Amino acid sequence: MKAIAPDCDALLVVGAPNSSNSKRLVEVASRAGCGYAQLVQRASDIDWRALGTIRSVGITAGASAPEVLIDEVVDAFRDRFDVTVQKVETAVERVEFKVPRILREPA
Repeated sequence: MKAIAPDCDALLVVGAPNSSNSKRLVEVASRAGCGYAQLVQRASDIDWRALGTIRSVGITAGASAPEVLIDEVVDAFRDRFDVTVQKVETAVERVEFKVPRILREPA
């Protein structure tokens, strides 16, 4: 498994401003050595001036961030820069939740 924060000049976390999970990702990125870590809810929240001459940006998301918002942020970068996307898998989840009995039984 690989952490991306130390390899990025900046890391954006897509998530809700009241999400403790998303806020924690920003903290972890900063502690891991990422020079700039910011929580954004959507592409319009990106502070392009703060990114300045940064060459590599990591994008991650809080647990409940919808995929459409992540795509929106990536597309905003594509509109401004020549983008190469490299997906990094940092964890493989193997948790399964059983469907409650009431939903498993025929009506």
